[in-house]
Amino acid sequence: MNIIWARSIVSVVLLAVLCVVVGALVSVKAALVLAIVLLLAQSFFSTFHKQQLWRLLDAPVYGEVPSAPGIWGEIYYRLHKLAKRWHAQVRQVEQQHSRFIQAIQASPNGVAMLDDHDQIEWCNAISELHFGLDAKRDLRQHITHLVRQPDFVRYLNSHRYEEMLIMRGMGDKRQNVLSVQVFPYGENRKLVLSQDITELERTDAMRRDFVANVSHELKTPLTVLSGFLETMRELPLNEAERGRYLELMEQQASRMRHIVNDLLVLAKLEGDNKPPSDQMIDMRAVLRHLKHDAESLSSDHHKIAFDVDEGLTVTGVETEILSALGNLVTNAIRYTPDGGAIRVNWQASGGGAVFSVTDSGLGIPAADIPRLTERFYRVDRSRSRDTGGTGLGLAIVKHVLQRHDAQLEVKSEEGRGSTFTVRFPTYRTARRQPAPA
Repeated sequence: MNIIWARSIVSVVLLAVLCVVVGALVSVKAALVLAIVLLLAQSFFSTFHKQQLWRLLDAPVYGEVPSAPGIWGEIYYRLHKLAKRWHAQVRQVEQQHSRFIQAIQASPNGVAMLDDHDQIEWCNAISELHFGLDAKRDLRQHITHLVRQPDFVRYLNSHRYEEMLIMRGMGDKRQNVLSVQVFPYGENRKLVLSQDITELERTDAMRRDFVANVSHELKTPLTVLSGFLETMRELPLNEAERGRYLELMEQQASRMRHIVNDLLVLAKLEGDNKPPSDQMIDMRAVLRHLKHDAESLSSDHHKIAFDVDEGLTVTGVETEILSALGNLVTNAIRYTPDGGAIRVNWQASGGGAVFSVTDSGLGIPAADIPRLTERFYRVDRSRSRDTGGTGLGLAIVKHVLQRHDAQLEVKSEEGRGSTFTVRFPTYRTARRQPAPA
């Protein structure tokens, strides 16, 4: 027998005993009146708490459980315990759901959930960015009404999602490339995952161009060498002709050697750790070296001027800085006709250090300036080869400056010369004590 039946029987027995006692002591009529009053009171008490329970179940509010004596107090207590347990379970589920949403929001990939009619149920911030969506505004909107690229519509309707879809021209500037794949789940629902592969595509294109350029740059001198070797083997040549052919072959071999050396330098720069920011470079020695090399290369064919602050220096790797700045000075001499002027400046500016090379040479077309630091990119290929360039000098300059947190600026005008400026940040700029007299 459970507690409800036990308490009900005890209550009836007590009522009967009380009525018998009153009937014996007073009268039977008084006992009947007492029984009727007690039964009406119990009925009213029970009805009142039934109404309370009904109201509580109809619009439950956690924590608002009334108190009452007897069996109703036990019912309310047990109901409170049940509500407390359910509330704890709901809070746990809400916390798990919140963590799940936060994890998806933190994902670098876009996630969009579609219902069985391809309407948007939810999407994260990355998916909003990829497809130009708004999670609140576009809720329950058909995704093909918002993402109208024909390739995506066909892919979504094909129900063949084994392969991913590459979508171009996406994002705010319509320049991004997305990889999109749909995963069915649940009851005809779909999960649309998107990933921005713009940089991957750009890197892959650069790799293809690099392989093609390396092949082309090495193929030319190899073809020349092969032709000269075949000529020397099959034709009778006098000493003068043999000497001239050997000199040309040496030039082509030297060209290939320079290309390979520059490629090794680039590979080393890309693989090494970032240079230290507390190791000062002897810029006086670097600038003396640059001036000596410039004068030797020019052979008095140009007017060369150096305006330098000898106490100013930077931190990093001296050989790398010498290579980068030397490339800029060498290029200025190579691309400036005889009689032209070249000016080198090394001065402090805005808390940092600035190195600039200004020439009065041929100048660079504006359309070519953004691509100058690409590997093997040349404004004038024939002139670059004639001057001994490999097409990798400015690529080396870019990598060295990136490793030293510096920036390269190029200003040029065709027929009026160019200015290459290198700006070092404040935290890599230092001052040396003046050298003793």
